[in-house]
Amino acid sequence: MAQGAVICVVPERPTHAVCVLGTESRVNILSSAPKDCTSFSIHTSPEVVVNVAHVTPLKKNPTGPFKWPLDPKIELSVRMKASSTITSDQKVRISYYGPNSPPTQALLYLTGVEISLLADITRTGKVKPTRAMNPQGTWTWGPRRYGAILLVNCDKDNPKSSTMDFKDDKVHDHRDLQDMSLMTLNTRTPKDFFTKYQLVLHVAKSEMDKVRVFHAKRDKSSSKYEVVLGPQQPSHVLTLPGGQHSADFYVEGLAFPDATFPGLISLGISLLDTSNPETPEALVFQDSVTFRVAPWIMTPNTQPPQEVYVCRIFDNEDFLNSVMSLTKKAKCKLTVCPEEENVNDQWIQDEMEIGYIQAPHKTLPVVFDSPRNRGLKNFPIKRVMGPDFGYVTRGPQAGQITGLDSFGNLEVSPPVTVGEKEYPLGRILIGNSSYPSNESREMHRTLQDFLTAQQVQAPVQLYSDWLDVGHIDEFLSFVPALDRKGFRLLLASPRTCYQLFEEQEKEGHGEALMFEGVKRKKQQIKSILSNKKLREHNSYVEHCINWNREVLKRELGLEKGDIIDVPQLYQLLKNSRGTLKAEAFFPNMVNMLVLGKYLGIPKPFGPIINGRCCLEEKVRSLLEPLGLHCTFIDDFTPYHMLHGEVHCGTNVRRKPFPFKWWNMVL
Repeated sequence: MAQGAVICVVPERPTHAVCVLGTESRVNILSSAPKDCTSFSIHTSPEVVVNVAHVTPLKKNPTGPFKWPLDPKIELSVRMKASSTITSDQKVRISYYGPNSPPTQALLYLTGVEISLLADITRTGKVKPTRAMNPQGTWTWGPRRYGAILLVNCDKDNPKSSTMDFKDDKVHDHRDLQDMSLMTLNTRTPKDFFTKYQLVLHVAKSEMDKVRVFHAKRDKSSSKYEVVLGPQQPSHVLTLPGGQHSADFYVEGLAFPDATFPGLISLGISLLDTSNPETPEALVFQDSVTFRVAPWIMTPNTQPPQEVYVCRIFDNEDFLNSVMSLTKKAKCKLTVCPEEENVNDQWIQDEMEIGYIQAPHKTLPVVFDSPRNRGLKNFPIKRVMGPDFGYVTRGPQAGQITGLDSFGNLEVSPPVTVGEKEYPLGRILIGNSSYPSNESREMHRTLQDFLTAQQVQAPVQLYSDWLDVGHIDEFLSFVPALDRKGFRLLLASPRTCYQLFEEQEKEGHGEALMFEGVKRKKQQIKSILSNKKLREHNSYVEHCINWNREVLKRELGLEKGDIIDVPQLYQLLKNSRGTLKAEAFFPNMVNMLVLGKYLGIPKPFGPIINGRCCLEEKVRSLLEPLGLHCTFIDDFTPYHMLHGEVHCGTNVRRKPFPFKWWNMVL
């Protein structure tokens, strides 16, 4: 909020002061008032407006101004209607009156100046003044509220650079400027004003490593951009001409919101009186603009696909062809990471998550690089990040990483309403252990803190440590729908699978075989149903999934009709630590690729009945009435046998939400 200095007047001695347009300056008339005086009156120049508060005026003289009592409660303030062309060209005369003495006068000479620091606080994509009362220095959530927005300049517009744009202190070209937020300083002063006054732009030392500000200096032939604020630079004295002047500044974010940084940055402007070389400069006026750094936002399966990523490895040519065919149907781009770049690491879903950041003037896709750092560790930064494609990473040091830090364990729901609380950008879902123990795993705190700090997609913790790999995409997915909430939650369901197999056995198909066509021991439906150990394993898994079902219903505001149970079986096997963990018994159908209405589902190789896989037919009957198209992809050898599926082996960049995050009501 803008603030001017208090002006103290002294009788029989002129006082000179500066008033900034749009603010009121308080005038202290009591401290130096003659002792025997009991009232005062005021005469002003035409461009000065006086306000007297908290005291009722005395009776007005027929030919003179109001008289006011010298009451301790009185507050006197002045403001200027227009800026001055000459220093001290406006005058306020204060006359003090006492019962036994002639009037005593104090003269106040005022200089009106315009100093306005402007940013896009109305969130329209343009910098313009607003009539709202001092909204520049505040930031509020919600529609028709105020507050400027800042992007982390985390893309790489300069092809010769080896890292993100904000890592250096240069403006490379106009594309780099577009990633920044414009801030304008307008001044109107007498010609000689800045011989005795100076303006300082500044940022709190605690925030200076989170922001960088460039001052644009233009002439007829070129533009230059000088760094004036940033790391190691908390303040900068501006060299400005008198008269009317406008200066443009470009602001880039250097850090995303995180555990120790709420995302708010305040840039201030201070007017200092430097007229007396014998004393330090005096603060005359101060104002600020508050920016909020745009959060990183995830996109759910219900958002339209724009680009699919997949890896080429030694034996996945058929898989690649199936994904290519699906992307053509969905009319989205396909990017294939070659073998020499992925180093036989096909798990591209685990390596990264693609979201976006957004300001009113610019939307930027941003890849969030996981800390797993296996064969694909260089792909996000070398192949995904680039011009207008940003990059961010978080995570523990090497040796502290668990499987739960991979991004198959990171999903986001479609938009939901829970009670009266709306989540128009959905809620982030992460998997953790059910409780801490020596053997338990959880997503690293640095990742959880980062996701929570973004604020707009409040994370929900699920229980996934019962799985060998430990990722939530092993038991849930979301698909779009035209009815109800606009989507369905798919949950893997051993119970539904057993019901299906029991029905087939009753109809005389107990000898139908699973795993025909793949190198795996064939199993009849009746042998699966009679396997008591497998039943026990899946009873435990059903309990774990149902625990998550209740969490999801509660935290996403879901009803029974919003959830579809997808038949799936699991088996418990001892891991390297000797602990029993679950993995899919046959290709896990919830671990699918969702491209609009086109679904790429792991081919389960279920029992063939009347020439058709009964598992595929069951899934079609559940999903196709929603207008979805099911394509079953053979991922058995290159993915399923290595404890992953279609979703694990693909990644998708999706269209950002139409809803603007700053319109949320938190």
